[in-house]
Amino acid sequence: MTNNLTGRVAVITGASSGIGAATARQLARNGAKVALLGRRKDRVEELAAEIGGDTLAVVSDVGNQHSVRDAAATVRAAFGPVDVVVANAGVMLAAPFESALTDEWDEMVGTNINGLLYTGRAFIDDLLAVAAEGRPADLVLIGSVGGHTIFPNYAVYGATKAAVAHLTRNLRAEFGPRGVRVKNVEPGFVGTELGAGMQDEQQRAGLDQWRTEIEILEPGDIADAVAYAVAAPKRVNIAELIIVPTQQG
Repeated sequence: MTNNLTGRVAVITGASSGIGAATARQLARNGAKVALLGRRKDRVEELAAEIGGDTLAVVSDVGNQHSVRDAAATVRAAFGPVDVVVANAGVMLAAPFESALTDEWDEMVGTNINGLLYTGRAFIDDLLAVAAEGRPADLVLIGSVGGHTIFPNYAVYGATKAAVAHLTRNLRAEFGPRGVRVKNVEPGFVGTELGAGMQDEQQRAGLDQWRTEIEILEPGDIADAVAYAVAAPKRVNIAELIIVPTQQG
């Protein structure tokens, strides 16, 4: 098996930074045409210029279904049918339940759950059409170990990621028999911007401390795993993949 993705068309949401940006770079290096979806216009355009070649920057907010549909149309017009979708956009906003800002809950649900639903829906027809032609088609949902483990003050975030895990399993039951491989990639602690926007200063400081106590993952570690999974032979679905720092266990 090689990681040759020549001829494939990939969409990555949350491509402005972190895992999304690293995944875009890796899939492009492996030969795919890559569409970068993100809210920060300057970031996605800068990354597209850096990658070069068959790369497209599309400003899109996954929490807005009309925005995602418009982005899908833009990608399809430029590259044709999409056969790799990496639904990576996510937010993590920790706080004690009794004092949490409910606006932060809405943001996490809107991005981590609705964003994945809207992204999958916008591209599923492409994936099914590609699969019907006998070619590999992949829907990759980026979850988190937070969907399985318990972290105080992360209840709502963990609930959104548990939803990703069960969504993946149910979508596999729907689309696996039709040739679309649905995957859930669940990182542990990674050095990204995730959590930087949380308004609870104590939780933000605690997250920073956790990330300095052990040797955490790099975004490229997750990108490598995604690239490996989507390049597997068509008969193989790497359905659930947990990737954690060694010291995290």
